[in-house]
Amino acid sequence: MKCMILAAGRGERLRPITDRIPKPLVEAGGRPLIVHHLEKLRSCGISDIVINTAWLGEKLEEYLGNGESFGVNISWSRELPGGLETAGGLRHALHLLGTEPFLVVNGDTFIDADYSLFASHRLGAMKAHLWFVEKAAHNPQGDFDLQDGMVTTDRHYTFSGAAVYDPAAILEIPDERQPLKPWFEKWIGERKVSGELLQGRWFDVGTVQRLREVDEYAAGRIGGQN
Repeated sequence: MKCMILAAGRGERLRPITDRIPKPLVEAGGRPLIVHHLEKLRSCGISDIVINTAWLGEKLEEYLGNGESFGVNISWSRELPGGLETAGGLRHALHLLGTEPFLVVNGDTFIDADYSLFASHRLGAMKAHLWFVEKAAHNPQGDFDLQDGMVTTDRHYTFSGAAVYDPAAILEIPDERQPLKPWFEKWIGERKVSGELLQGRWFDVGTVQRLREVDEYAAGRIGGQN
């Protein structure tokens, strides 16, 4: 299985930090957020990684290179300034992701979970499988709900950003800037989206305060305090 790490966002709420570095290179526990992902992906046998870039993408490429020093193989999907949003970014990178189901994680999240649960998932007839967390404080309205393992458009849980997709579903999306939520809603209407709750801790690093929380948590995990 390949993995795409979404890393093209501007990170407006983390300014001024993200005026000089892309959000996935912001450090938590002494290492950039994206490096935590790479290490966990490598540990579960996922070594082929696609990363999309827009804002300060050259700094991400300079830091990570081809991934060799991190034990992975990185391909780069470069987007124009402003990015393509999630759906557009996935479609633009599809030629790098191949014809088999692939994993996606957000580069600005920290996930303390067993990534082998992602890597071992089999889609079957589904177009996507999503992992959710309990409704996050910064997202009190929620995103979607679960009913008997199927995703519904009710809003009870927060989408973690971690998901496995069928490339054939992504091929439905025009290669242009657009969000993913309308496509989720379409696929949910077709009963082609399954999901489950994430077994682990999840942090969205969207503000300076949440970055501090993640940094303290990650430092404790790495130091063996938790």
